[in-house]
Amino acid sequence: MTAAATQGISTRGFATNSPEAKFEPFNFVRREVGPNDVLIDIEYCGICHSDIHQAKNEWPDLMPATYPMVPGHEIIGRVSQVGDNVTKFKVGDAAGIGCFVDSCRTCGACTSGIEQYCMNLAAYTYNGTEMDRVTPTYGGYSDKYVIDENYALKVDVDGDLAGVAPLLCAGITTYSPLKRFNVGPGQKVGIVGLGGLGHMGVKLAKAMGADVTVFSTSPGKEADARKLGADNFVISKDAEAMGALRNSFNFILDTVSAAHDLMPYVGLLGYGGAMVVVGVPPEPSMFHQGSLIMGNRILAGSLIGGIHETQEMLDFCAKHNVTADVEVITPDRIEEAYDRTIKSDVRYRFVVDMKHA
Repeated sequence: MTAAATQGISTRGFATNSPEAKFEPFNFVRREVGPNDVLIDIEYCGICHSDIHQAKNEWPDLMPATYPMVPGHEIIGRVSQVGDNVTKFKVGDAAGIGCFVDSCRTCGACTSGIEQYCMNLAAYTYNGTEMDRVTPTYGGYSDKYVIDENYALKVDVDGDLAGVAPLLCAGITTYSPLKRFNVGPGQKVGIVGLGGLGHMGVKLAKAMGADVTVFSTSPGKEADARKLGADNFVISKDAEAMGALRNSFNFILDTVSAAHDLMPYVGLLGYGGAMVVVGVPPEPSMFHQGSLIMGNRILAGSLIGGIHETQEMLDFCAKHNVTADVEVITPDRIEEAYDRTIKSDVRYRFVVDMKHA
């Protein structure tokens, strides 16, 4: 596949052209580096489950697919060119790109540092458009990206960057609600699900000083949970074990994207406790409002984080030596990675090596 040629930077990526199509090489053009832009030579790009949802057009009402699609919003690379006005980066710096690459910059959300909630719709890293609402965005399954320096992230890390790439989505998706509800020492925190998001939730909650319990339907994940830092592991199908923990948690982070009942977890919260959902099941979930009312409990959602908070997360992870557990693959294995991610057959995030694509 080749996109219509226009003036700009020739870029090689891997795209899918329909929900059923396989990924194949795709040549397209990035814009020229402007005065405020940086050109990032991409080294690694994580595979997020939302990549699969969008590539397969499984969210037609939420994020309808546009093709050809080059997914990828967990991007790490090195700056190879900077615009004349750039002060945040220099050539050779490690840099990251997350789930969006621009926003209107003037609405209440943008001026409050929560650009992901831009009231005029942020420019998503892929399967969207630039803020001109015309130019399509192509993601990180590619070898280059041009981005305004204000929407790129500084990465303070030496050596292998593969484990840092998933922090740009899985990391900030879990860090933001943990930070929002002041998770720290002396608190009991539950992490529901031990996948790409859940394993980051465990690492971050432990780094914040909390006592962490993992809830899973898979007994085989206990050893991994404890290796990642969990203090306790509970099989969520075990009614007796769940019942013994009622009213005892300060905070629960639900990372599961499959259909499941929220009620058993809400009941684990103590007075004033909070549960935040970050997974998006295919069907709406039901729960009884009384479980919130009687315990003064909070049920909330969370969407990634703004640029400032994402930078804060990266700095926190660098300080505490937190990275994702990854399996690095070459681009010709994207189809295999998608299949295995759907089957939960990855510990815990696939990352595409784009250096030799």
